[in-house]
Amino acid sequence: MTSTGISLRGVSKTYGVGDRPTLALSPIDLDIGDGEFLAIVGPSGCGKSTLLRLITGLLPRSGGDLTVFGKPVTGPVTDVGIVFQQPVLLEWRNVLDNVLFQIDMRGLDREKYRPKALELLHAVGLGDFLDRRPYELSGGMRQRASIARGLVHEPPLLMMDEPFGALDALTREQMRVDLERLWLETKKTVVFITHSIDEAVLLADRVVVMSPRPGRIETIIEIDMPRPRGLAARKNPVFTEAVDAITEIFLERGVLQRHPT
Repeated sequence: MTSTGISLRGVSKTYGVGDRPTLALSPIDLDIGDGEFLAIVGPSGCGKSTLLRLITGLLPRSGGDLTVFGKPVTGPVTDVGIVFQQPVLLEWRNVLDNVLFQIDMRGLDREKYRPKALELLHAVGLGDFLDRRPYELSGGMRQRASIARGLVHEPPLLMMDEPFGALDALTREQMRVDLERLWLETKKTVVFITHSIDEAVLLADRVVVMSPRPGRIETIIEIDMPRPRGLAARKNPVFTEAVDAITEIFLERGVLQRHPT
């Protein structure tokens, strides 16, 4: 792994106070490399999204030490792009202006970043849709615009929280291929949250497998497959072995069942 971009030591999160606190995230120790594509997979409620919000400083941690590119996280991390499950585009803005909304909100020079916005929109296949409003786009196209918005200010870190979860299977597969291509071009540090075992294995350098709540790291699996992985990667024995290993962990923990009950 390359130099450390994100470091967590004993990082935990407890919600509530008094007699009925809820431990959402057990103490986590994790290093994420600079330029690494890390996927986190686990069942609903295991603390995946909580972990993302702790790293970005959107939630205060209950314990432990956390640094992002060598700086302690004491509040919201500004040098980051975030892509959520829903694209959350502004209906009164066209595609280009939605991407530049990131720039407007940060008080940056819009004209300086306009070429980058155009470059990203062409890279994600929206070059012919710059003046369209969100209601004129498909779900996949809206999420592509959301990804471009998350990258337009050129952050070193991209956090993605179930970004393909609301898409149909075919669109999701194409988005996965396109995201890998974009990552190979930019080499951002990416933390990718997903419920999909296949998606995690196909995208990541390493997959963090989390337990049911209170969330903890069950294991970390390195995915030693050549890139770009594309559509043919599912035929690679490494893919099958990794998916089987993660599936077995979830079977042992009762997250999955071998037979219907």
